[in-house]
Amino acid sequence: MKFNVQTTLIKPLNDYLSKITLFQYNARLYLVNVIISGVSMGVFRLLFNFYILSLGFNEVLMGRLITTSSLTALIVALPMGYLADVIGRKRSLLIGGLLTGLSIIGMVLWPTIFVFYALNVVMGFSQSLWSITMSPFLMENSSEKERTYLFSFGHGLHMLSGFAGNWLGGYLPTMIGSQLSISSTDSTSYGWSIAIVASMFMAGLIPLILLRRNRLGGDSRSVFAPINYAKENPKLLGKLVGPMLITSLGAGLIMPFMNVFFRTVHHQSDQTIGTLFAWGSFAMGLGLLIAPVLAERFGKIQVVVITQGLSVPFLILLGFSPLFWMSAAAYYVRLTLMNMSSPIYETFVMEKVEPSARAMVASLVSMAWSFGWTFSPSISGALQVRFGFSLPFIGTISMYIIAITLYWFFFWRDRNPKKDQEALSQAA
Repeated sequence: MKFNVQTTLIKPLNDYLSKITLFQYNARLYLVNVIISGVSMGVFRLLFNFYILSLGFNEVLMGRLITTSSLTALIVALPMGYLADVIGRKRSLLIGGLLTGLSIIGMVLWPTIFVFYALNVVMGFSQSLWSITMSPFLMENSSEKERTYLFSFGHGLHMLSGFAGNWLGGYLPTMIGSQLSISSTDSTSYGWSIAIVASMFMAGLIPLILLRRNRLGGDSRSVFAPINYAKENPKLLGKLVGPMLITSLGAGLIMPFMNVFFRTVHHQSDQTIGTLFAWGSFAMGLGLLIAPVLAERFGKIQVVVITQGLSVPFLILLGFSPLFWMSAAAYYVRLTLMNMSSPIYETFVMEKVEPSARAMVASLVSMAWSFGWTFSPSISGALQVRFGFSLPFIGTISMYIIAITLYWFFFWRDRNPKKDQEALSQAA
């Protein structure tokens, strides 16, 4: 079969670029914020666990802090969904970002257990408001033509920015330590590194200030519309949210501790882990950018089931390979496959529900994700101290398999393409 460059490469690329040119003004400003915040949070997520350990605390506190922020997000999710409708998407994104940045700075200025817990509560509020606002915001600032591309492009840019952030985070403590004539693993080196990127994160709020406000109409903002929708469609909501809840239970056991895993199990340095995370973010970013093309060709739920299913063998290899290079390679593949479906499923969920219920459904999705991350990290931290990483990995693998099976059972096995298309047309 003859290879045709025009058909195989140039035309799909032109089609992809044409979808990007359809992005609206608000969507483009949002993507600028995604780039800046992605770099900042890439550094923060890499270094914060090391910062905690450098202060003399252990994995138990790390798990409890994650639980604190996630439990807060779980409790306030539904009120935050209503607040996002009342004050508008722009103010919600700004408030969420501002509180996150201030919380990070506060944990560096006052590194005590009380402050860590208090500001993780604040971060729970801010991250809940942000995550609940994001999907409805993207829906309201896109058309059906480019919507899947916008969701995936936003996630992809975040990961590619995280590539730069992880790489920078691996070297920043060393550079600061050399300037201050202290060890790169000293708490001061980590603290200054986190403070610098927190300032960068705050600068990333400027594009959000420039957003044009885009409130919902009066009927869509009715207090009772989301409640009525939930009462009328409990089965659909259960199917949409249930598998995500199970996935979060598994993810919370391992994902917050991957940097600690590579340090304690494979004895790698901060620079090596930072580089590993950076290239992992890069690989995932590329996967997210091609995800909408796959979704258009094969279907959204098919991409979710297939990519997540293929990721499981690599998760097993990641957790139980005795060789670092093999575990690292599995990390790249698993990360790309498991996460490239996230924006596809977010789009799928938002298209399945009425506009008036989107913030409420986003709240339920946030609650499902926060539920797992509320309880699993504390359990995992305790298991790590006593038994190492084997049991947490087994728990994650089991939960992922159950969730993938439910996606297939609920949305693919009995899928009616004609009925699905009618439902999506009504919801759009």
